[in-house]
Amino acid sequence: MNSIYFLGLAVFVLSMSLIAQFLSRKFKVPIILFLLFEGIIAGPEVLGIINPMLFGDGLTAIVSFSVAIIVFDGGLHIDLKSIRTIQKTALKLTTIGVLITFIGATAVTYLLLDLPIELAALFGGLVAATGPTVITPLVRNIHVSHKISKILEIEGVLNDAASVIIAAFMFEWIVSQLSGFEAVAFILQRLLIGLVIGSLSGELLKRALSSGSVVTDQTARLVTLTLVLAAYVTSELLGNESGILAVAVFGIMIGTSKIPHKEALKEFKSDLVLVMLSLIFILLAAMLRFQNILNLGWNGILVVVLLMVLVRPAAVFISTISSRLKVQEKAFISFIGPRGVVPASIATYFALRLDALDIAGGDTLVGLVFLTVIITVILTGTMAKSVANLLGVIPMEILIIGGGEVGKILAERFEKRGENVLVVDNSEEKCSRLLKQGIRAVHGDAEDINVLKAAGIEKAKYVVATTDQDNTNLLVSQIAKSKFGLKEEQIVARVNSMENLHAFWDLGIRSMSPQMTTALVLDNMVGRSSMFSLCEVGEEGEILEARVTNPKIVGKAIKELSLPENSLLLMIRRDEKSHIANGNFVLEYDDLVTVIGEGDSAKEVADILHR
Repeated sequence: MNSIYFLGLAVFVLSMSLIAQFLSRKFKVPIILFLLFEGIIAGPEVLGIINPMLFGDGLTAIVSFSVAIIVFDGGLHIDLKSIRTIQKTALKLTTIGVLITFIGATAVTYLLLDLPIELAALFGGLVAATGPTVITPLVRNIHVSHKISKILEIEGVLNDAASVIIAAFMFEWIVSQLSGFEAVAFILQRLLIGLVIGSLSGELLKRALSSGSVVTDQTARLVTLTLVLAAYVTSELLGNESGILAVAVFGIMIGTSKIPHKEALKEFKSDLVLVMLSLIFILLAAMLRFQNILNLGWNGILVVVLLMVLVRPAAVFISTISSRLKVQEKAFISFIGPRGVVPASIATYFALRLDALDIAGGDTLVGLVFLTVIITVILTGTMAKSVANLLGVIPMEILIIGGGEVGKILAERFEKRGENVLVVDNSEEKCSRLLKQGIRAVHGDAEDINVLKAAGIEKAKYVVATTDQDNTNLLVSQIAKSKFGLKEEQIVARVNSMENLHAFWDLGIRSMSPQMTTALVLDNMVGRSSMFSLCEVGEEGEILEARVTNPKIVGKAIKELSLPENSLLLMIRRDEKSHIANGNFVLEYDDLVTVIGEGDSAKEVADILHR
């Protein structure tokens, strides 16, 4: 009877997982939110279909197995080679940021809830982590800048490990009263064990998968799964609560390495993670007792609010003081701080152990952690896109074909503008050069549809073909137009031979010839010093077009506008007619304005016109 019950329970959990997936895609809200509510409804507090206590000690094993797979998968999707420019920022967030969050969360909890300092610190350690299982799909759905999304993903994976070690230290302090030297030794030992076991496991897997043609995709998946569990178990045996760090380091090593079967591993792990995530979160949510949350009262909610509006922003802004992040980017990172499966699972595990040791506080801990998870996931999941739009951190996705000098310079300019750029080139050397500069690059033949898909052409807003081969530029432009549905205004191509211009024009592809453009610019430079000055400004500034959509601008003359210094409106395009800008010209809705400016002033004007 028990075996049938557990099989039926497995079917029920998988069915709820499918429903949660459907709802997540439909409403574009993180799946963890629906899993949480499903677990609560199915648990003893509502329908009583699931009773996690029947699992006994097996529940801890299920939680440990699931968390190991989830954290490894998070690391697997991080390639440190392609994100060199943000490694320092992410590292500071996972060290300085975690420490500030721990101290801040401990302080507000101790002051508002009147808990023992040890229990408040245990909670502070648990919520120092952000949830990669919530953050990763969230930032991908709303397409924030690549820089921000990778910072958040790295932070989510690594601070899980950091917070677990801090929480484990606080737990040991509660149950065994560690002395000063023992406390330092505890932290250093866990860090060392996790780093060593994770690194050794990564090296072992790289050698195993590179051993030759004997290894198939299926074998690679099985070997990887075995090593992940082995790394977690070995690390835990050597030092309890060091396993999370071990599998995080293991995952990042494989994610950064160029090894066979890597894509097959990612696909398999993503599917497995979804099952693990569904199982663990539904079971943990089913353990939640409403009374534990109600006992916290309004002060419990205030603690979570302060974590979001005070502690998290302080941690982000202080730890990124010397970074190149803009204020808007820091503000968005501050807003994205949902807590997820790791704090919930570890809190439940610690609560069970506290109860077994007859130490009070386990119920309060679980209630407070789940309250934090519920509020942060709901607010982050439902408001992230609106906040991203408000702060202007959703850039264009631009795919550049060709990593030569033209493609490289263009990519640098787009990156400087804050756009999401990816370059495709068949030269591994050119791709490596771009990666060293912090520009994303994919090595492969751009004429291959699968390579274009891997580069993200399906979500690209613009495709720019810049190679020195006209047949490649023409074919890529045709593929982008016919296979992926990009419109004429979304495709731009370089034409190397002037006699090929008409072939591009006949297909409706916007194109330019370097020879023709150079001749025209040189022609205007001779005896026309004003044109020469315009080109100089273009090197350090911007010449761009902006559509008038701001209601506060419509109906105003240009001379009435408060525009930034070092900016100028050149021309207004209206109803297929072009007008030279002058102070008395009155702007109308949907006018297309050409703006020139030094530094960021042109972009500032565009933002004013296009609000």
